[in-house]
Amino acid sequence: MGRAATDAALARVFREEAGRITGTLVHILGDFDLAEEIVQETLVAALERWPVDGIPDNPGAWLTTAARRRAIDHLRRDANYRTKLAFLEKPGSALPEPDDRLRLIFTCCHPALSREAQVALTLRTVCGLTTAQIARAFLTSEATIAQRIVRAKRKVVEAAIPYRLPSAAESEERLAEVLAVLYLMFNEGYLSSGDEVPVRRDLAEDAAWLAQLMVQLMPQEPECWGLLALMRLHLARAPARFDAHGEIVLLREQDRGLWDRRGIAEAAGMLQRAAGLRRPGPYQLQAAIAACHVEAPTWAATDWPQLLDLYDRLIQLTRSPVAALNRAIVLRQLNGPASALVEVDELAGPLDAYYLFHATRGELLEELGRGADAAAARRRALELTSNPAERALLQGRLA
Repeated sequence: MGRAATDAALARVFREEAGRITGTLVHILGDFDLAEEIVQETLVAALERWPVDGIPDNPGAWLTTAARRRAIDHLRRDANYRTKLAFLEKPGSALPEPDDRLRLIFTCCHPALSREAQVALTLRTVCGLTTAQIARAFLTSEATIAQRIVRAKRKVVEAAIPYRLPSAAESEERLAEVLAVLYLMFNEGYLSSGDEVPVRRDLAEDAAWLAQLMVQLMPQEPECWGLLALMRLHLARAPARFDAHGEIVLLREQDRGLWDRRGIAEAAGMLQRAAGLRRPGPYQLQAAIAACHVEAPTWAATDWPQLLDLYDRLIQLTRSPVAALNRAIVLRQLNGPASALVEVDELAGPLDAYYLFHATRGELLEELGRGADAAAARRRALELTSNPAERALLQGRLA
């Protein structure tokens, strides 16, 4: 196995196991910071030993055992360690259950925390995203996100928030936050905000796997089905999103023969299941939008009036400026670039820090023959993204 493949394998193992082990340690130690510290120390030890000794046959068991030993060392220094120590040394506690990360997600999404703190804490603790990545997802500063995470950890401890899957009523209360976290996690994998790789397919698939667990946990919640369908539809288009040189291929230019038709059909079935529950929501509408795109045989044959209607319904529910930006792109197909630009310019306030706002303006301005303004918009978009594939696309437009 080459170095790049080895690094990718290590990153996948670390991400999958870190959240579960952190959840177990939070449950035992009652301390987010200490649990994260122990997990990080364990991962560093693995990085030092595995390239020399080889990746273990059961990496999860290795990491769990090493983390438990470090936790035991800490508890031995704790005056009240005996009860907790007995649990850690119990023979049956070797590996966390597969839904441990869901338990941790629901813990982070406790109503005692603010919505912003819930999502930020979960993305950091469960998904392993950096403070910078979370800040980009929220279109805010790293300092703000760091403060939210610190306050949220303190609140979890002070309020003695339990580490467990909540009751049915409690689950419904926290559902919106949990689904928001999974979608942000998916988006970070589908198109990375970092500057190292354009996409993290394993992270996106991991989010879809957790969304599948949510469907199993709450099968009567249509938004769980809607989110899973949305993720599956996006993943079905993944083989056509980049060319042989790693350059982004825009939707209108993608080879639709490369799309995963079986995955699209399965997602359509999920969307039908959600619709049968007769409680429409934002994820179902976004999945319907994605389905409208993949069902069209060509870009030109896309049902633009239907898409406009779906976006109108989505905006009515969410008041999302990003949805309004996407609606303007649809409007361009129906009424031309001038009409779309009027609506895009109205979003300058909430979306000034969003690179796609400026990239979209650049496309519309170029169509209208305003080359200098288009270049300025693209330069601004370039300042706001670190993703190498996005930067290459924008630089190509500028060139």
